[in-house]
Parts: sequence; structure tokens; C-alpha cells
Amino acid sequence: MLARYLAAAVTARLADEGARVAIVLVALDRTGRASLGGLLIAALMVPHVAAAPLAGAAADGVRHRKPLYVLAFATYALSLAGAAALIGRFTAAAAALLVVAGCVAPLLLGGLSSLLGELVPGCLPRAFVLDSASYGIAGIVGPAVAAVAAGAFGASWSLVVLGLCVIAGALAVVTLPLPARARDRRRSRAVPLGGVAVLVRRRRLGAVTVASGISQLGLGALPIAAASVATHTHQPALTGLIMSATAGGGLAGALLCLRLRALRRHPERVLLICTGAMAAPLLLTATLPGRWPLLLLFALTGLISSPVIVALFAVRDREAPPPVRTQVFTLGAGIKVTAAAGGAAVAGLATSHGPAPLLTVIAAGQLIAAGAGALLLPFRRGTPGAG
Repeated sequence: MLARYLAAAVTARLADEGARVAIVLVALDRTGRASLGGLLIAALMVPHVAAAPLAGAAADGVRHRKPLYVLAFATYALSLAGAAALIGRFTAAAAALLVVAGCVAPLLLGGLSSLLGELVPGCLPRAFVLDSASYGIAGIVGPAVAAVAAGAFGASWSLVVLGLCVIAGALAVVTLPLPARARDRRRSRAVPLGGVAVLVRRRRLGAVTVASGISQLGLGALPIAAASVATHTHQPALTGLIMSATAGGGLAGALLCLRLRALRRHPERVLLICTGAMAAPLLLTATLPGRWPLLLLFALTGLISSPVIVALFAVRDREAPPPVRTQVFTLGAGIKVTAAAGGAAVAGLATSHGPAPLLTVIAAGQLIAAGAGALLLPFRRGTPGAG
């Protein structure tokens, strides 16, 4: 069961990661303008948070979820393929298709994670660890697939290949046992902002959502910082090495999470502690020279980030009421993606100042995120969800 779920999750998420690279490659190939690629990536990423409540409400409200998820996968795949044909020719239409893809993307990210409580209720801690690892795998494989496909078949075909990956994920979703729900008036009356109300009422959930959003605002700038490091050290390949080291550290950290018992007892505290701890290696990267120390520090950053993701899933699972469960997952994922996009956009404007100030700001963002979450988190004793 878990293997089939991971097949769906990895293929969908690697396409989401790879599309950001493929869109730029197509824009450069057709128009020679990287800036156009940036605008089209924004068209794909920004709708995540706006559409997340609607996508989550749809999944929470329907009795038959499998057709909805398959439709979301197919829509995403066809939108990528359509954009591949239109970029540089009818670019406005391509942007519109990417907006459509961004609107269904929350179901491929947080929406899938929300199903784990039902699919594998007996091994949720392990499932959340593997689900978090799927993001690390996607971060490594997705851009590589886009680059290899572009080199072998041409830039526009890279988006088509990623779309085919999503179709493969849809086939995996078809195999998941998602039976029709019993009729429930509360579910049928689910409103798109129900998840927002839960984030406000349940302080643990609100605290980790705010902390993860602020954290991603900084971490979203990490690829820009890596590129700046490569430029200033005159090592163009260092950008890819840094991101691979970070993703590799994340995969190793995900495996270590299987041994971290505190994730089961106090996931919200683990999240805040690890978020703040990421500041240390990031600050050191701003001061230490040399390729290998840099790569080791970025790998350490990735390793520390893994418990944050697993803890976030655990808190959402514990705190989200069944009628709005998917909304909570999609909204949380949408906030993270949009925050990361915003961080990347801001960082792109600040690259002229060099990598050290940028890395320092990213590190400071992790401390601010941990502090903001700690202020919101109810540390008094009580049952989860109180307060």
C-alpha cells in the first residue's frame, strides 16, 4: 500500500520540482529571456495558496475522492504539455494553463499526504518519514529529469516528459483503496475557509504553520544563494552540487527520523527546535571558504530540515478535524510553496550583494520562524488540540 502511495507521490512531486527548471529551459529556447521563465514559474507556484482551500474543500466534500485526484493529476499533466506547445508563441495562454496547473497542485502535494491516515493508519510515523523523503527524492530527480529530457529531445519535450510522469502517478492513485465515504451533512457543507478557521483556533497547528511559512520564505531563496556562491567562487557546477548536497542530507535525515522518538511525543517542539537549529550551518556557510566545507554544511542543513517536515505532518494529522482534514494539509502546503516562491523572488533582487548577506538573512529567517512559532505554541499541559 505504502509503495503504491509513494509511486504516486514521487512521480507527481518530481514533476512539480522539475517543471520549474523545464519552464525556464523552454522560455530560453523559444525567446532567449530567462525573465519570462521566472514569470511563468510564478504563474505555476503562486496559485498554490489561493487555490489550496478550494482544492481541499473539494476533496473533503466529495464522497468519491479517487476520480477527483485522478482528474487533478490529469489536469496538471495536460497543462504542462499544453504550456510546452504555447510558450513563446501564445505565452499568455501558456501562463493561463500554468495557473490551472498551480490550482490543482495542492492535491498532488498536501492533498496526497492527507490520505495517509486512512491508507496506512497502523504505521503513520514511518509513512510520514517516507512521505517527507519523497520531497527530497523529487528535489533531486525532478530537475535532473527535466535537464536530461531537454538535452535528449529538446526543451519543450522536457515538460511533456514531466507530464507523463504525472500520468504514471495517476495510474498509481487508481490502485489506492479509497472507498466512497458515508453520506455526512457536515462534510457536504464544508466551506473553503474551514481549514483557515481551524488554523486559527488550534494553536499548535497555527504555530507550526506560521513557523513553516516563515522558514520557507528564507529557504525558498536557497537556490538563489547557491547560484550566488557558484558565481562568486567562479565554479558554475557548484550550484547543482549545493542543492544535491542539501537534498541528500534531507534524505539521510528522513531515515534518522525513524529513530527519533520525540517526533511522536512532541512533534511541534521538534519542529521549532530544528527550525532554529538550521540557522547554525547556514551562518557558517556565509563565513567558511572551500568547496567541501560548504557542501558538508548544506548537507547538514538538509539533514536538520527533515525532522521539521515529518513533525509538520504529524501535527497536521493530530490536529486536523476529519471534516476539513484535506483542507488543512493543502492549505499548509500551499502556504509553504507560495512563501518559498516569494523568498526566491526577493532573493533574485538581492543577488548583487553577494552570497554572504543572503545566507545570513536566510539563517535569520529560521530563527525568526522558530521564535514566532514558540510565541504561538501553547506549552501548557493538556490534550493535543486544546487552545
